[in-house]
Amino acid sequence: MITLKNWQESISELTENKVELPQYNVADLKEKGQKAPVWIHFGGGNLYRGFHGEIAQRLADQGELSSGVVVCETFDNEVVEKAYKTYHNDFLEVVMHEDGSLDKRLIAATAASFYCNPANKDNFSQVIGYFENPALQFTTFTITEKGYALKDPAGNFFPVVVNDIKNGPVAAAHTISIVTALLYKRFLAGEFPIAMVSTDNFSQNGQRFQDSILTIATEWEKAGFVSKDFLAYLNNPEKVSFPWSMIDRITPNPSTTVEETLTKEGFSDMEIIHTSKGTNIAAFANTEVIHYLVLEDAFPNGRPALEKAGVMLTDRKTVDKADVMKVTTCLNPLHTALAVTGCLLGYTSIASEMKDEDLVGLIKGIGYQEGLPVVANPGIIDPKQFIDELLQKRLPNPNIPDAPQRIASDTSQKVAIRFGETIKRYEEQADKSAADLVYIPVAIVAWLRYLLAVDDKGQAFIPSPDPLLSDLQAQLAGITLGEQSSEKIHQAVKTILANETIFGSDLYQAGLGEKIEGILKEMLVGVDAVRNTIHAYVTKGGNN
Repeated sequence: MITLKNWQESISELTENKVELPQYNVADLKEKGQKAPVWIHFGGGNLYRGFHGEIAQRLADQGELSSGVVVCETFDNEVVEKAYKTYHNDFLEVVMHEDGSLDKRLIAATAASFYCNPANKDNFSQVIGYFENPALQFTTFTITEKGYALKDPAGNFFPVVVNDIKNGPVAAAHTISIVTALLYKRFLAGEFPIAMVSTDNFSQNGQRFQDSILTIATEWEKAGFVSKDFLAYLNNPEKVSFPWSMIDRITPNPSTTVEETLTKEGFSDMEIIHTSKGTNIAAFANTEVIHYLVLEDAFPNGRPALEKAGVMLTDRKTVDKADVMKVTTCLNPLHTALAVTGCLLGYTSIASEMKDEDLVGLIKGIGYQEGLPVVANPGIIDPKQFIDELLQKRLPNPNIPDAPQRIASDTSQKVAIRFGETIKRYEEQADKSAADLVYIPVAIVAWLRYLLAVDDKGQAFIPSPDPLLSDLQAQLAGITLGEQSSEKIHQAVKTILANETIFGSDLYQAGLGEKIEGILKEMLVGVDAVRNTIHAYVTKGGNN
């Protein structure tokens, strides 16, 4: 049996299993990383293990990274204890091809891992030491979009942030407050430069990151915890940069199928770990073949040759164009459309949905016919090729255990970008009209229909978590399957469709409100109305 905890004793078995092994001195890399890392990563979840860890390994294999990465987890202590330290911070990356084959790579480029919280004094003091060391060049983050939020939808600071502002750097608890406290230690140690790199999957992530850090720092300055010089340090891009990035690699929760395959191949410790905080992680991380990381090249303290590991380094404008291309046209809107329709039609797998001609026709219409004509080509990635790759290789991959129920989470927070931005472009261009859109309105209607929590067979289901779910359902409370009163439908949806916060614009002013109401009426006819409506619009090719 192969035990990942002692993989060095199983080199021959790993080789027989065609596992790609590190091509560097692992002990030396780890020792140097434990003493003085150049790279710290915050967020020890599956994306780091299925992407950033690979980047670090590729750099180390080429002699471009001499010290291992230090991973800091601020949310779930069990991740560090059970998934990192148990395995000496090593893990197995499993790349899943669409034909069912698996590439296995043993990632050993993580030098150390910490639960990074001031309450854990020993761990936190070690991380402070790293931040006080001028050798540290940059940090990367995968803390999810929610990790950067400091306020609730009403604009009030979360209670944990209120306490952080009151207590100052020594007792920080929110991730952003913890990171601000570490930057303050770096400032006090000598105002050393550093790049703070958000690689979370949302638009203009670097700007949001900087704004959040500055918000905490400003509140601390008001309370007398830090000086104005610290604010100047954070605002000086030659000292502290917040590069923008576009990241794309589907790295879902560990797959039971992969676990079973690895066990059959002789691995003894591949059990999936379910923490008390709801994290699903394992000694392996499964991911897809295709990946992109487009990164603004703004590193005031230098950096490894990231481009040698496949990172696309460019300027901020190009990063933004690449991100806009992905999140408004080529991936995210298609994902959301599949998510809500998949839940309504009884699917539990995105790959299975890609065998459904109606749903494939819907997302092709959203991407090719309505999105591509108005999206800017970033140059570094071709938009049409991106969609081609997505539809032909990525989404149909049966080995990617991604579910519409997962993607449907927080849809109210996503539609302004995923659909609203394209609608705006149609409003802005003289030769186009948002009123001519069809596939995007159908997807919006599917979301409204989804909010009723009744599937296309008339069976109740539990919608995925969403901060506005209860409010939106309350507004739609008078609508049930079979409703055909146009006035009643209008009264139920008018406030939602006119909400510029949700959609980015008033959909009635955009010329889409009445169209959406009409399509919703079609989807409410009865059982199978969702299927029949999508089929009708796809069959007509949008010429309605």
